[in-house]
Amino acid sequence: MNLDQALLIFIAECRELLEDMESSLLALEQTDDKTELINSIFRAAHTIKGSSGLFSLDHVVAFTHVVENVLDKVRAGTLTIGDDLVATLLLCCDHIKSLIDGVQAGQTEADEASTEAGAPLLVQLHAVLGTPGGGSAALVAKEDIDSTQRIAGKDGGSDHWHISMQFGAEVLRMGMDPLSFIRYLSTLGRIVDILTIPDKLPVAADMEPELCYLAYELSLDTKADKAAIERAFEFVQGDVRLRILPPNSRIEDYIRLIKDSPEITERVGEMMVRCGALTRQELDNALNAQADTIPQRPLGSILVEQRSVPAAVVDAALTKQKQVKEVQAQESRSVRVDADKLDQLINLVGELIIAGASVNMIAHRAKVIELEEATSKLSMLVEDVRDSALQLRMVKIGATFSRFQRVVHDVSRDLGKDVTLIVDGEDTELDKTVVEKIGDPLMHLVRNSMDHGIESAELRIARGKPAQGTLKLNAFHDSGAIVITVQDDGGGLKRERILAKAIERGLVDAGHHLSDSEVYALIFEPGFSTAEKVTNLSGRGVGLDVVKRNITALRGTVSLASEEGVGTTVTVRLPLTLAIIDGFLVEVGKQVFAIPLDMIEECVAYTAEPDHDYTNLRGQVLPFIRLRELFSVKAPPPLKGENIVVLKYAGQKAGLVVDTLLGEFQTVIKPLGQMFNQVTCISGSTILGSGDVALILDVPQLVRRSVNNQPRAAGNVGRAPEGQAA
Repeated sequence: MNLDQALLIFIAECRELLEDMESSLLALEQTDDKTELINSIFRAAHTIKGSSGLFSLDHVVAFTHVVENVLDKVRAGTLTIGDDLVATLLLCCDHIKSLIDGVQAGQTEADEASTEAGAPLLVQLHAVLGTPGGGSAALVAKEDIDSTQRIAGKDGGSDHWHISMQFGAEVLRMGMDPLSFIRYLSTLGRIVDILTIPDKLPVAADMEPELCYLAYELSLDTKADKAAIERAFEFVQGDVRLRILPPNSRIEDYIRLIKDSPEITERVGEMMVRCGALTRQELDNALNAQADTIPQRPLGSILVEQRSVPAAVVDAALTKQKQVKEVQAQESRSVRVDADKLDQLINLVGELIIAGASVNMIAHRAKVIELEEATSKLSMLVEDVRDSALQLRMVKIGATFSRFQRVVHDVSRDLGKDVTLIVDGEDTELDKTVVEKIGDPLMHLVRNSMDHGIESAELRIARGKPAQGTLKLNAFHDSGAIVITVQDDGGGLKRERILAKAIERGLVDAGHHLSDSEVYALIFEPGFSTAEKVTNLSGRGVGLDVVKRNITALRGTVSLASEEGVGTTVTVRLPLTLAIIDGFLVEVGKQVFAIPLDMIEECVAYTAEPDHDYTNLRGQVLPFIRLRELFSVKAPPPLKGENIVVLKYAGQKAGLVVDTLLGEFQTVIKPLGQMFNQVTCISGSTILGSGDVALILDVPQLVRRSVNNQPRAAGNVGRAPEGQAA
């Protein structure tokens, strides 16, 4: 892998980590036990800093290091994280994201603009830390960035470092004074207790004045880490047997740091060195001892035997090692694929389906049994390939929903409202193309609910509601479509005000009766707004008409239900995919139409009276539409009788009267040209095996048309019904 490819992977992973960091920050307000979330935030910042250092992105490292210092204090419990700090850290996420965007654009060093943008944040972070500086990321010393993370010690009664030192016999001849090392240790902290060990001291007659027989055991109260204590003996490393045992509080910290460490290595020794439980010299000694044993003994048992590290810390490192291996095994099963390549694959699969349908038709006409069996097996394989290819583009909507945690947090602060977001159905999957295009419409709906729907805390309390408003996002599958709801517990829509505004603008006649759903649908008209004042978020009548237009462009629908004083629910229904679907072919005269199979309930024989637009379906009234009249088909009805295809959509049923049922068909959706944008009841087209074009029926429009009993007229397809937007 070359450096450019590695940098692209680094950028992608940084963005994922920043998304996780942002989600965890937003979730802090709603979680009682914040420990795991704080650890997750710290790991994300730590990983970004470390990865940035690999690419010599010092400006990213410098800024992220200060963020990491703040998070480290939060983890240690010396700093309380509140709303203000969360808001600051969210802004830091945004700044790091902009730095990463700059790296992608080729900016590998800090420029004046990024330095100025980060300076106010550094001032805030240093104020939180209680340290001077913060005017620029350059104020962070490189030595500080690269230094080993220190673990804060606890000043307890017996909670001290225990240091055992056995000096070699030649230390005095080398000019070293054992007491000087003890004096140096006193500069690192307070020597609580010291004991001289006389075990190797010979009788007076056998003593050599130039030989050293001294050994000490001492307790040291210090905030220094294990490596700093070991450095006190660096001049006599080969002539002293040194054991440094941590205090009990440090053992707990070591275990916690190992558990929270980034999953970047599976070596037990490296984990313990990185967390400070083990020094590099101790690890090297243990590795040398391991190499001398046949068969080789486990490194952990050697370290415990040498009293270099407690057994509990080794157990924690072994557990972490197992987790890292599992994560790496899982990651090795995944591969990043360019979205354009997926789109090209879907297009090729679509062409394969069309070609396969042509081969099936030729085999059926030839009436060769072996050929028909082969093409039948080919069709099943093509269908499996289609499903697998479409599954590659299916993504969970949770990533889109998680964006709104930040939106709700920021907008509620701007509006001075207390709003919580509840998300459900994050694991619901749909086509990547649909996910990318639904984000902006949902953003409008969420912001509109917070601005217009949810009242201020004072008004909510006056109405007997909780001061905190609730906004709910939900997603689920229904009849081959995905349904997304945006629900708030606000004041609801004021029906009379909407109707009065519509009459004032001439959208409806004063004496015309409209149902509640028809009145509420008026707010989707261009320029329509009942807001009493214009805000930064809404009130200009721009937004909801764009929402409806964008959703309609995705072959979806949007509806609205509201109860004044209780709340409002906006329901968006979208197709699962925009590429290939299972269809059902029907024929009227010589014209073939395709219907999405997921929206078909059943097919029954046509038994209604000629002048009726409904039939009796097992005791229930089923309204229907005659496609022959809807599309002005001149051919007479077949003598053998017609059929009714029962459709289902959004809890409603309707029927389509057709001549012939042709059966299931893998339907490759081809969009209609721009000149057909105003055509109703048609959502697209597909190519049959014969090469002919079949129109795909728009089931939602047909169901609404049938249920509302809209007037039928020959030739009315291609323009909207009177009084209704196309």
